[in-house]
Amino acid sequence: MTTPFGSYELTRFPADPRDRLRAWDAADEYLLRHLDAGTGERGPVDLAGAGQITVLGDRWGALTTALAAHHPTQITDSALTRSATEANLDRAGIGTSKATVTLLTTRDAPPARIDVLLVRVPKSLALLEDQLHRVAPHVHADTVIVGTGMVKEIHTSTLRLFEQILGPTKTSLAEKKARLIFCAPDPALVGERAVAPSPAPWPLTYTVDPDGGSGAGLTVVNHAGIFCADRLDIGTRFFLQSIPTNTDGARVVDLGCGNGVVGTAVAVADEDAEVVFTDESYQAVASARATYEANVRPGRRTAEFHVGDGVAMLAPGSVDLVLCNPPFHSHQATSDATALRMFAQSRKVLRPGGELWVVANRHMGYHTHLRRLFGNDEVVASEPKFVVLRAVKRENRPRPM
Repeated sequence: MTTPFGSYELTRFPADPRDRLRAWDAADEYLLRHLDAGTGERGPVDLAGAGQITVLGDRWGALTTALAAHHPTQITDSALTRSATEANLDRAGIGTSKATVTLLTTRDAPPARIDVLLVRVPKSLALLEDQLHRVAPHVHADTVIVGTGMVKEIHTSTLRLFEQILGPTKTSLAEKKARLIFCAPDPALVGERAVAPSPAPWPLTYTVDPDGGSGAGLTVVNHAGIFCADRLDIGTRFFLQSIPTNTDGARVVDLGCGNGVVGTAVAVADEDAEVVFTDESYQAVASARATYEANVRPGRRTAEFHVGDGVAMLAPGSVDLVLCNPPFHSHQATSDATALRMFAQSRKVLRPGGELWVVANRHMGYHTHLRRLFGNDEVVASEPKFVVLRAVKRENRPRPM
């Protein structure tokens, strides 16, 4: 990526030479050009004397890496983004010491005072709303606020959030299908002494209806950014009709756990089960923990909660059952790369005889990948849109090349 601030070799995380998706896009480039030279009637931003710079929603660390000389703070919901940022900074010879950049998650408190706020518009409007609410008390009347995104990512509802939470908002002309958002902080809305701070609606809580299979009656807690925030999504609902809950004290992983309703259903049905929740989203793992704690009885064995790359943090051969509703998008791009990595990781951490259960849209064709990895697959349940697949790790099967 070539920018006014330098040229950088950037990759997503985990780095894969076969991955044709870039670690930046035209929206990142447009924002960096604006910061250096200005756009339309708006001049460049004096980053050298700007004070505290916060980068919200950086996809793979492209903005943070390019602006590292100005000591920005990155706030991200993705552990993979954080790892990509660290790797890209190291590749650029910058590193992540406190003297260069600060890496925060969406669950951390924002910087006390934000002088420049750069917002990479996320796919989730709810996550944008939540994060703007979180930073609003730390913004002041002179804060420079610039957002960026592809044209297809910026809607009237996006601009309305900026206006309702931070202040009057305008957009730039489009360049290479990207657009900038300019927001002028309203003293009545921002800062610790805001006259009319708008209420933040998150988290949301609901109870699973009687048709929710093994999840029926569970209390579900969703922090912002979790898919289908106010009800069970139809894929998870279908999965809950089929998953094994009589696990006889097994070690069970809810992989890509989201709000944790699948793993919690197992924990409630089998109090001896050792349940592990993992997701790359900090918001998701916070939701899973809240859902688990809202449903299990006091004194039940403690579950594990991990934010990271699938089950990479678990020891090989340490798991009996993996339950997975894999994503098939990477931000706006449709991709099965994440799901296939989840399947390969699952095979590694399963004990011989251990099982991977997957729910997915039928058109994804995951059965062929499971058969290649495990040497077997079984259709447990199917309907016109979804299918539940089961694969068993056979002892002494050679690992596919």
